[in-house]
Amino acid sequence: MQISNLHFITDRPDHAEQACRGGVRWVQLRVKNTPAATWRQLALDTQVVCRAYGATLIINDNPHLALEIGADGVHLGKQDMAPIDARILLGPDKIIGGTANTFADIEQHAKAGVDYLGVGPFRFTTTKENLSPILGLAGYAALVEQCQGAGLTIPIIGIGGITLADVTTLQVIGLDGIAVSGAIAQAPDLTRAAAEFVDHLQEQAR
Repeated sequence: MQISNLHFITDRPDHAEQACRGGVRWVQLRVKNTPAATWRQLALDTQVVCRAYGATLIINDNPHLALEIGADGVHLGKQDMAPIDARILLGPDKIIGGTANTFADIEQHAKAGVDYLGVGPFRFTTTKENLSPILGLAGYAALVEQCQGAGLTIPIIGIGGITLADVTTLQVIGLDGIAVSGAIAQAPDLTRAAAEFVDHLQEQAR
C-alpha cells in the first residue's frame, strides 16, 4: 500500500479542492465539535473532490462514517477506537492510520497493524488541541533510529506546525512524509502553496 508523502488535513471541502488542484493526492478530513449530519455531508462533499482528482480520502476519528460512505480509510487519535477494532469494522483493504508521540506508541500501533503513523507534534501548533510533548528534530531523529534498530518499517508521517522550510531536513532525518494543515490552508493562494509542497517533496525524493 502506497502512503502519500504529503497529507493535507482540513475540515473544508473547498480547501480540499484547491489543494488537490495543486497536486495533493491525500486528504484527511478532520472535523471537530460538529453535528453528525453536518460531518457526514462534509465527508460526502470532500469525497466528491477526492474522487475527481484521484485522491485518497481519510476520515479522522470516525471509523463508522468512513465505513458508511466508503472512504479509503480512517485516522485514529489516541482517544479513538482501537486500531484492531477499526480493522474488524472496516475490513482488510481500508487504510488505518494512528497517532504517535513516543516509541512505545509506535510499537503498540505496529503490533496492531496500522498502515502508517502520524507522529508529532514537530513544533507548537494552534490547529490541534491537547498537544502531546513537542518532538522537534532531535525527537524525530531518535524515533527513526529506534524504529530502524527494532526493524520497524511502518511509514512515519511528521505532523504539527510543519512549514515548507522544514521539508528537506525532515526528509534527511528519515521521515516518510509530512502532514500539513495551516501551512496550506492559511496561505494566500492554497493551490500554489500545495503545489510548492508537492514540488519540494518530489525534488527531495529524487
